[in-house]
Amino acid sequence: MPDSVSSSLDSSLRIGVLGCGPVAQAAHFEACRKADNAELYALCDVANDLRERMAAVHQPQVQYGSYEDMLSDPSVDAVIVATADAFHVPAARQAVEAGKHVLVEKPLGTDLDACLDLRERVQMNDVVLQVGHMKRFDPGLEYARDFIGEQLGEMFAFKAWYADSSHRYDMTDATQPVIVQSDQARTPEDDPKADLAHYYMRAHGSHLFDTTQFLGGSIEAVRARHTNEAGPHCWFIDVAFTDGTLGHLDLTVAVRMDWHEGFEIYGEQGSVQGKTFNPWYFKASEVDCFSESDEQYHRPLGSDAHFYRRQVEGFANTILNGTPQQGTGIDDGIAVVRAMIATARSVDSEQWVDLNQVQGSL
Repeated sequence: MPDSVSSSLDSSLRIGVLGCGPVAQAAHFEACRKADNAELYALCDVANDLRERMAAVHQPQVQYGSYEDMLSDPSVDAVIVATADAFHVPAARQAVEAGKHVLVEKPLGTDLDACLDLRERVQMNDVVLQVGHMKRFDPGLEYARDFIGEQLGEMFAFKAWYADSSHRYDMTDATQPVIVQSDQARTPEDDPKADLAHYYMRAHGSHLFDTTQFLGGSIEAVRARHTNEAGPHCWFIDVAFTDGTLGHLDLTVAVRMDWHEGFEIYGEQGSVQGKTFNPWYFKASEVDCFSESDEQYHRPLGSDAHFYRRQVEGFANTILNGTPQQGTGIDDGIAVVRAMIATARSVDSEQWVDLNQVQGSL
C-alpha cells in the first residue's frame, strides 16, 4: 500500500467522489455518508453550480473543481469514479497513478486494451480497484452464492435473465431523489446512446454478466442472438462455463411488464431460484435454496439491502483491514468487458466466441 495512502488511514476511509451527476446523487453520496467505516471527505466536478449545490447538501470536508487537485490531496484515501462510461478508465488510471484506491462505476470500460493496461497499473501501484457491480452486495445473492459453494454440489445448469421494464422510470421516480442537472456538466464527445444496442449492453448486460460470474463461475465462450424487430432489444445468449456447466442468459430492454430479473440454478444436491428487484427499491433478492440433504427450502431475510452502502463498506474493509475483496475486482471487471465484446462478435458471426480470443472494444 502506498505510503501516501497508508499514512492517512485510520478506522474510516476518506473518499473523494468524482462526478456529481445522477448516480452519485442517487447512490454514492448517501452510501459514503451512511457507511460505518468510510466518509464522504471530498467531491469533485467541473460544473461549479452542481458541485456547490451537492456540497451544500452533503457537507464534505472539501470540494474541488479540478480532479488533479483532489488527487493531490494526501487526505483523500480513495476515489469513486461516478462519471460517464467513456471517462471510467482514464479517471481510474489517474487515481491509480496518484496512489489512490479506486471504486469505479460499471462497466470498467469498453476498450479491452485500455482495461488490460489499467490492470498493469493497479498491480504496479499496489492499490485496490473495485468495479461498481453493487449487486454482489445484495444479501439474497450473497446467500445464494454461499449455498452454491457449500450445499449445491456440482452445478450442471444455469439460467439467468435481466429484463428492464418499459415502466421503470415511472416506478423509480417515486424512490430516487430529484436529480439536479447542470449546463456546465462535462459530457462525452460522442453520444453514448447513439448505438442503443451497445448502450444497453454496457448499462444492463454488464450487470447480467457479473451476476452470472458471481453465482456460476467463469465463462469460457458465448453464442448470442439479438433482435429488435419489435422495438425492444433482446439477446438470447448461450454460455459455456469453464467448469462445463450449461448456461443460458436473456437480456431484454425493455419488456412490457414489471422489472423481470432472476435466475435458476440446478445442482447435484439442490437447486437455487432467485427473483431480483429494481435496485432502486433497495430490496434484497428473494432466494429459495432447496437442499436434497434435508428436503427443505432455505430463504434468507435480507433485511439490510442498501447495496451501495454495503459496497462502500466492503471496499473500505478490503483497504482498512485486508479482508478478501468481496466486490468485483479488476480481473472480474475485465471478464465482463470480454463477455460483452464476445457477445457482440457472436451476434455478428452467429458462432461461438471464446472470451480469451476477443480483442478491440464494444
